[in-house]
Formats: sequence, C-alpha cells, structure tokens
Amino acid sequence: MNVANWTYRNFGLALLAAALLILMAADKPLLASSLSPEEKTAVEELSNYFNSFQTLQGEFTQVSPQGRVSAGVFFLSKPGRLRFEYAPPNPFLVVSDGSWVVIENRKQKTTDQYPLAATPLKLLLAKEINLLKEADIKSVETSEGVSTIAVEDRNRAIPGRLVLVFDNNRKELSQWIVEDAKGKRTTISLANLETGVEPDPKLFVVKIAKRKSNR
Repeated sequence: MNVANWTYRNFGLALLAAALLILMAADKPLLASSLSPEEKTAVEELSNYFNSFQTLQGEFTQVSPQGRVSAGVFFLSKPGRLRFEYAPPNPFLVVSDGSWVVIENRKQKTTDQYPLAATPLKLLLAKEINLLKEADIKSVETSEGVSTIAVEDRNRAIPGRLVLVFDNNRKELSQWIVEDAKGKRTTISLANLETGVEPDPKLFVVKIAKRKSNR
C-alpha cells in the first residue's frame, strides 16, 4: 500500500496523518535566507522547543474535516518511539517502536505496519530537529503571542503540509493542523503536556507480522 494513501483509510488514522502528512502545494517554499529576522526566530524557537525534551506526554482532542471529535492520550520518547491511544468509541491505536509504526484497530482486531524511516514521523521523533534545514518553510505568522508555521517535507517523500501552532507565552506546542488539497483541515489540540516523565517502555512494544516469502 502506498504510504501516502494509508493515512486516509480510516478516521482513526487522522491524528497520525496530522503528525505526518503534508499536502503538496503549488507555491514555493520560503528559504531560510528569505525569512525576516522575526520569522527566523519563530522557526528556531519551535525547533528549540522540540529539542528541549526527550519525553513528552499529554492529552489530545481531534476534530476531523467533517466535525467529528475524538480524544485520547499520547506518549513520545525520542528517538523514535510514539504512542497515540484513542478513547472509545474510536478503536484505533498508533504505536512506533523506533523502527516500525503499527496501526491497530482494536475493534476489528486488524493491524497495518510501516517502516518508521518511510514516514515523516522520523523527523518528529528525531533526537535533534532543525526545521530551517530539514523542512521547507511555507509560511510564518506571529500574532498575539502565537506563532503559526506551515512546513513541508523537504525531500517530498510524503507530499503534504503541516501547520504547527506554538504558544510563545507558554513555550509549548498547542495545535497541529493538516490541510488537504481541497482545503479540508484536521485539527489536533494538545493539553496537559508533561515533559521529563519517563513512560513505561511497554507502551512502545509492537508486534510485527512476518511477511510471506514469494519463493
């Protein structure tokens, strides 16, 4: 299955899509040299925020383009490990163990799996992040203590656009938003964030199905 397609298979995967997916836009990226000092500072502060912690956990609320709402909790442990756990009735569980991303439908008892290196999650979960060097900056807006930064994957491995909303007063990420080619938006709002809390390693254990040989 094409990695760009699996993100749209189910509503329950929209949170992962928002973390990963960025829709290809026709406009040109803003080179670091073309950013104003204020815009460059806003991007650097966001990178510094991601680099300021090794572990992060909290709650999320997701609103789909159709207005459907899901909630849950997430755990992040760099490098490479991540867990998004939706509250019922949403049946999905998304886990990365550092090598694989596994998406489980707990109701239907089905799973899909993808190499972490084949998804833009590898950027989000990297030990060090430099958005000015590793992403195409599409726009930077700062207003009333909030910076809104739209980025794309520089390598175009996965087409798409991710909008990151950073609260400059609280010094933390408050939202991320994904827009599709038709302008539809999936919004994820974060709350009760905690850094420096070591999560249980068992949260990131995944079961990888063995692939059948063609021989």
